[in-house]
Amino acid sequence: MAPAQDRKRVVKAPPLPVRPAFRREFLDFERGIRMGGLEPHERITQIVKHALVARHRRDFLIDKWGRGRYWQWICWLLREHRDAKPLSSGYNFGCAKFFISLRGDPRALQAGVQLERAGVRRGRGAAGEVYLQDDWDWHRLLAGLRKGTPLAAELERLVAREGFRVHLGGGAGERTFRGRRWGGVAALRPVLRRVPDDDWAWFQVYWPTPERELAALAGDEIVGSILAVFNELSGAMNLLMGEPYLVAGPARGC
Repeated sequence: MAPAQDRKRVVKAPPLPVRPAFRREFLDFERGIRMGGLEPHERITQIVKHALVARHRRDFLIDKWGRGRYWQWICWLLREHRDAKPLSSGYNFGCAKFFISLRGDPRALQAGVQLERAGVRRGRGAAGEVYLQDDWDWHRLLAGLRKGTPLAAELERLVAREGFRVHLGGGAGERTFRGRRWGGVAALRPVLRRVPDDDWAWFQVYWPTPERELAALAGDEIVGSILAVFNELSGAMNLLMGEPYLVAGPARGC
């Protein structure tokens, strides 16, 4: 099989109709990230997608959790990676993705990378229910959470040296790892193993921007900080997807 670089689908980012105009006021910790009643050049979804396509020259899909005028969680995932999945190309759950969300305790904007794991199928199961499949990126995550792997080294750099956080959830509990004594990948696997087979689990590596810091930033500065986080995490994303689809490392001039 040809290397991913040789099979690359080059995509040109279509220009936004006018200059991006995201505003700090569109982040509401009581209701979520405002999406309704905005023009395309004001929506964080389209602004970030345009920047991702321009940097990586590949198409990205947008997904969200929330409804109506405000959304609580938004993600961007690589279309080419999802479409290549033999079992799970029809939905987004099996893919690593960039995400943003607003957390209420403590109040902060989170930007990072997320993966999910659906329940492990036992018996026939309910019709139409999503189950963990063999081609989900979750399996690559678990394989990488071992001492000596490239993913372990990258997480150590991100958390211990760069100040990122790892958040695990599922079942009845959640846990966040941070700081130089975060415990390494050896501390993560036991937490994930405790999630019941019939429940969902999730894994996040993210950077939090507290509300007080957001208050001092203009809209374009908030967008710039989100993109800087995604650039920093692009190497981890490549490892989780198993192919070097993305341009890894900080953008030049940043």
